[in-house]
Amino acid sequence: MPRGSGAPPRRPRSWIACAGERRLARSSDLAESGQQGGRPMTARVGIIGTGRMGTAIAKRLIDTGHDVSVWNRSPGKTADAVAAGATSVASLADLVSDCGTLISSLTDATAVSAALDEAIRGGLDGKLWIEMSTLMPDDQRRCAGAAEETGALYLECPVGGTVGPALKGALLGMAGGSDAAWARGRPILESLCKRVDHLGPVGAGSAMKLAVNLPLALYWAGMAEALALLQGSGVDAARAADLMADSSAGPAVLKNRLDVVKTTLQGTDQPGTFDLNGLRKDLGLALAWARHAESPAGMPLSESTVALYDAAIAAGLGGMDGSSLTRFLLSGHDG
Repeated sequence: MPRGSGAPPRRPRSWIACAGERRLARSSDLAESGQQGGRPMTARVGIIGTGRMGTAIAKRLIDTGHDVSVWNRSPGKTADAVAAGATSVASLADLVSDCGTLISSLTDATAVSAALDEAIRGGLDGKLWIEMSTLMPDDQRRCAGAAEETGALYLECPVGGTVGPALKGALLGMAGGSDAAWARGRPILESLCKRVDHLGPVGAGSAMKLAVNLPLALYWAGMAEALALLQGSGVDAARAADLMADSSAGPAVLKNRLDVVKTTLQGTDQPGTFDLNGLRKDLGLALAWARHAESPAGMPLSESTVALYDAAIAAGLGGMDGSSLTRFLLSGHDG
C-alpha cells in the first residue's frame, strides 16, 4: 500500500503476527464505542462478490432485517440481489465507505487478495471483514495480516452448505479470528448459519473447511465402487441409492439430493450446486495443505481420486452434480 511522506516504514508480516494485539484492541474499542473516525459507524453490511453464494448471503441478510449493499466486478451480476432489496454500489471504495461490515465470497485467493488490496486503498480502519471463501489457511493468514495492519478486524468463516441452506440460514460456519472479531461478527453469522463455531485464530476455520469437504469429494468415488458390486445382480443403481439414503451408508449429501442422484444414475447428468469443478478445487486445496503440513498419515485415497475427477471434468462434466462422478466411473471411464 502506498504511504504518505513521513509515514513510518512498514513492519514485516512477522510483526503483525506477534504484536497485532494493539491493533485488535484498538479495533475492539471502536466496535464497542460504535465510532469510526469520530462519527457513528454504519450497521450496513457490504457483500463483495455476487455469485451464487454471495447473492444467497445477501438475500438471507435482507430477509433477517439487515441493510445490505453489494458490489461485483461485473455490475450486471448484482441484479438478483438488488431485486431482493440490496443496494448496488458503483465501486468497491463506495462499498467500504458505506458499510461497517464487509463479507467476501469469491472464487479463490487471487480474487480475495485483489479485492482486499483495493479495499485497503479506500481505508479499512475500524471495519470488520468477514471472509467466507474456501482458501488455504496460509492465504487467510496473509489476508488477515494485511487487513489488521490497517486497523480492521478480520474473521474467516468458510461455510458448509450451498445456495439452498444459505437462503434458509442453515449453513455450517467455521470461524477463525480474534475474540474481538468473533464478538462483532457472530450476530451476522448466526443469521446465516444453523451452527457457527469459533475454532481459534485465523487459519483454523479454513483448515476445518478443507477437512469437512474432503470426505464429500471422496464419497462419490466410493459410491461408484459400492454400486459396482451390484452390477449383474439385477438391482437398479437408482433404487440402490434410494435404499442407501435410508441406511448408515447414506450421508446428508445423498439424503438431501436423492432425486438429483437418482436422475443422474439413470443417465441424465444434473447441474450441481457444489459441482465437480468445486469438489476438485477443494480436493486440490486439501492435498496441497496436507503436503504443507506434512500429514503423517499421507493422503493415498485423495491422491488417487484426483485423477478420477480430472477425467470426468475433461469429459465435460465439470458443472455437474457430484453424483456425475459416480455415474461416469460406473460407465467404465476411470481415466
